[in-house]
Amino acid sequence: MMGLTVAEKLIAASLVDGEMKKGNRIGIHISQTLTHDVTGVMAYLEFEAIGLKRIKTDLSVSYIDHNILQADYKNPDDHRFLMDITSKFGILCTKPASGICHQLHLERFAKPGKSLLGSDSHTVNAGGVGMLAIGAGGLDIAMSMAGEPFYFKMPEIIKVVLAGELPPFVSAKNVILEILRRISVKGGLNTILEYTGPGIKSLNVTERATICNMGAEVGATTSVFPSDEITRYWFKAQGREHEWKPISADDDAVYDKVIEINLSELEPLIALPHQPDNVVPVREAAGIDIDQVMFGGCTNSSLQDVMSIAHILKGKHVHGNVDTALYCGSRQVMLEAIRRGVIDNLVCSGVRIMEMFCGACNGMGFAPPTHGKSLRTGPRNFIGRCGTECASVYLVSPEVAAASAITGKITDPRDLDLSIWKYDMPTKFIIDESMFLRPKESFDDTPIRRGPNIKPLPEIEAVPDQLTGKTLIKVGDDITTDHIVPAGAHFLPIRCNIPEISKFVFKVVDESFPERAKEAGSGFIVAGHNYGQGSSREQAALAPRYLGVRAVIAKSFARIHLANLVNFGLIPFILINEDDIDLFDQGDSLSIDTTSLKQGAQYFVHNHTKDVKVAVETPLSQDELDIIRVGGRLNWIKLRNN
Repeated sequence: MMGLTVAEKLIAASLVDGEMKKGNRIGIHISQTLTHDVTGVMAYLEFEAIGLKRIKTDLSVSYIDHNILQADYKNPDDHRFLMDITSKFGILCTKPASGICHQLHLERFAKPGKSLLGSDSHTVNAGGVGMLAIGAGGLDIAMSMAGEPFYFKMPEIIKVVLAGELPPFVSAKNVILEILRRISVKGGLNTILEYTGPGIKSLNVTERATICNMGAEVGATTSVFPSDEITRYWFKAQGREHEWKPISADDDAVYDKVIEINLSELEPLIALPHQPDNVVPVREAAGIDIDQVMFGGCTNSSLQDVMSIAHILKGKHVHGNVDTALYCGSRQVMLEAIRRGVIDNLVCSGVRIMEMFCGACNGMGFAPPTHGKSLRTGPRNFIGRCGTECASVYLVSPEVAAASAITGKITDPRDLDLSIWKYDMPTKFIIDESMFLRPKESFDDTPIRRGPNIKPLPEIEAVPDQLTGKTLIKVGDDITTDHIVPAGAHFLPIRCNIPEISKFVFKVVDESFPERAKEAGSGFIVAGHNYGQGSSREQAALAPRYLGVRAVIAKSFARIHLANLVNFGLIPFILINEDDIDLFDQGDSLSIDTTSLKQGAQYFVHNHTKDVKVAVETPLSQDELDIIRVGGRLNWIKLRNN
């Protein structure tokens, strides 16, 4: 029998349905879940609709770390709702601005060998400690809390062999930027990136987590590192050594592909607007004037990141034309930085110190000016995500961001006369759980406070035997969930109000879409490759469905969005001949016979306007098609339980 990879061992430990054969649909038991306040309200409404009184996971955590700006009643009402409903159902809740969910989960709850499902695509961050951590839509989290298996296709395993050590001023962010440069934002679809090789011994846990975090941007199901003595050191420093266990690949483990990276040969890289894979060496972009620098975000908000920034800025001042802000990843990071005098140094350098939350990365404040250029250490630079549609966002490491903040231009830190600094991880971190709200020990009937912005889940009817309607919109490749449902301070607070958020579907692409879709009553989306790239937000499926979209015809789909389409009763069709996309135009009248939804079947889209028929198929299993037939997964589980 062949040996197993780390990823295969993690999947095998949680497997409850199916065989671990590439491409097979498998189901795993989920040990832990996480949500945040953008996705959590919907997830807990969905869990409530299932009808259970308590969660069935080992641990579920609700982080209030995204919608922190309290411009009106919406966000504080959501926070109050989350505090009430989590206590009732046995879920731990963190108070607002306790920290970014991924950094905080890494510190206090992630466990090697266990499974974590989160309603945020960057849940994969926890792969840095040897955990099977996967992002999904809120309904999948609700189902996992109810004890249902989480289903996905058994991925291919890509072995990423790291050799050497990172040079000075070339930090771990550049590893994943290099992978993005090589394989693109869709090159990791239905894969797991597994890191190995002698180079991993030079990377601590938060560096490994940074690399795993942005694995979401290549479309990978997850990313994993082995759990070794470096992992053990992290757990000991966090006071959790008893939760550590070793996990490594067998010597004869077999991988599907191999990527080799010599860390010693890496240089500072930068992702140019407006995709994370638009990567070039920093020196190729050097000299571009910038308006803004954001330090932090879930990718680079560890103590090491903050201290590295402070080292570069010490004794210097931010350029007069540049606005800078720091978002520490957690209270632990902030307290450790204060203890070392780092925050004082940053304030003296002209850096604004923000609360510990996701912040500017998803447009919740600190938006760039009109046509502004913003350098950010976060994971995404999609158009409009920062809150300013005409702005340009560049993704960089903390070292590049700090050097550029000094000069006012994109700058390679190696071109400045900087002393070399090396990070030594503390042997014992400050532990502060004072803002954790522990759930009640048993279910009670205490009323849950619901603000007026929190609306009930829309009713979704079963799929009829014939789908008819117009091509409501035709879009190209790499359409992100930010294109479909916008981010930013104006839109995040209404994610729990589907009638309201639906008014802004495809706002970045075509502001007339909601009105046209509503008027049509039923219709289709036609798209290129990688439709639904990006975040786990289920509203990108549910809001179009609310407007009457019944199916999406595309060349290919991103993994999480494909699952969300199933959850809410929209049929994903794939063009058998990709060139047939030219046979569709916006406004065309279409119909599809869906009398029989069968796995592997071929269907024909009749374009009545052009009098042509186009062959399509669906990438779904029969179980998934059965779920769609009844109008989505909530309808399916209710019918099953009756």
